[in-house]
Amino acid sequence: MSDKITVAGVSVDTRHWIGGERVASTETFTDVSPIDGSVLGEISRGRAMEAAAAVASAKAAFPAWAVTPRAERARILHAVADGVEKRLEELAVVETTDNGALLRSHRRGVMPRVAHNFRFFADWLLRLDHEDFTTYTSGSAAGRGHTNHVSWDPAGPSVLITPWNAPLMLATWKVAPALAAGNTVVLKPAEWSPLTASLLADIAAAAGLPAGVLNVVQGHGSEIGDALTSHPDVRRISFTGSVPTARRIAASAAANLTPLSLELGGKSPLLVFADADLDLAVDLAVEQYDNAGQVCLAGTRLLVQETIAEEFTRRFVEKAARLTQGDPRDEVTDIGPTIHPRQLEKIDGFVRRATAAGARAVIGGHRGDGQYYAPTLLTDVAQDSEIVQEEVFGPVLTLQTFATEEEGVRLANDTRFGLAATVATGDPDRADRVTAQLVAGTVWVNCFFVRDLQAPFGGSRLSGVGREGGTWSFDFYCDLKNTVTAPEGWQDHG
Repeated sequence: MSDKITVAGVSVDTRHWIGGERVASTETFTDVSPIDGSVLGEISRGRAMEAAAAVASAKAAFPAWAVTPRAERARILHAVADGVEKRLEELAVVETTDNGALLRSHRRGVMPRVAHNFRFFADWLLRLDHEDFTTYTSGSAAGRGHTNHVSWDPAGPSVLITPWNAPLMLATWKVAPALAAGNTVVLKPAEWSPLTASLLADIAAAAGLPAGVLNVVQGHGSEIGDALTSHPDVRRISFTGSVPTARRIAASAAANLTPLSLELGGKSPLLVFADADLDLAVDLAVEQYDNAGQVCLAGTRLLVQETIAEEFTRRFVEKAARLTQGDPRDEVTDIGPTIHPRQLEKIDGFVRRATAAGARAVIGGHRGDGQYYAPTLLTDVAQDSEIVQEEVFGPVLTLQTFATEEEGVRLANDTRFGLAATVATGDPDRADRVTAQLVAGTVWVNCFFVRDLQAPFGGSRLSGVGREGGTWSFDFYCDLKNTVTAPEGWQDHG
């Protein structure tokens, strides 16, 4: 078996990246393109041995990386961003081939955002400081005039486990702040889309990142994931994915009390009020089919005020009919395939059970050829039904109506999740009232998917634990230290 494969004209190494070297496993798994089912290659299949080697490499590299001056860490991260930009087209075509997302999106948005992830956290690192503050207490001399200085100490080796729906962008959303913080990293990409993580290892090495600071190991979740998340030398774990997997990770990490950041599933509402710009609201709703609905933040539950529901539905159907589903490498395609036959079967199962229970498919409701699922809108769904309460992760939306603002908010909050919400309204006061009541980590008003890296990101309820982004990322990847210094000549006369 060759250690390299050629994907869309790009050479990709199929081995792990551990300690600055390529390491092969004796076993492999098959990577298949969702576009046409073609086999892309055999990928090294890591298990406990590779996990232990990667963590040992990260542990050995940590002391030197942790004391590397901030300016030097930032310089290297900018060099990684430069490498991403130089290879942007290669990264775009490989990721599209590997996970089926639109090539035009990878070229214009996703891969530029990958480079931005590194640049942003490199720059944020250089301005990461709290102002010192002075302690004053009343009724006692103790603590008067003492200076408090807060610092961020690198925590140690970090395990980052990332999903398949936006593989490189979501991986670097974790890798960049972890490295900027002074941590070393073991990255475990999803087995359904591992290829651009391998390319990232090459880019990082070429940028001068020291050996062992970034390690990439591939494999099936339980086979290598448990060994990584239970390792006593791991100091941080960040995971994006499903709730069941998160529970397994949390149980695995519990013995060592390893801090976790978990960004999990969603069942987000899109609330459309009668005073909304209806064309804008319809545009926002149709946008939820982005990436074939394989977006954790997607507003899959359309909640429309009943006085405009008929007109909203008419315009939605008309606009959705203009979407083009097909080969994601084609510039005119709007919706590509689902990632894997197992995911396609899961989506179809949700829809079949929903229609059997009385839901009506206004559009879609069926498979296409290959791994494509038709954009679907279901009505006549009960609030307590599976299709309303559980994450489908495919191009399937539901539509419910509400009479009053209070009812709309109640329906919006009535799931176990709380990742995001979208509100369409022309009334600023209503926007303030509603957003204050919504249970969500992110709320968009008259927009969707606007994400500033300065902002905190994460979910409530079963949608996650913790927040990352801006200083929140450094708070997670570091051990915060407060140093208290007595004023000159101070004595505690207690």
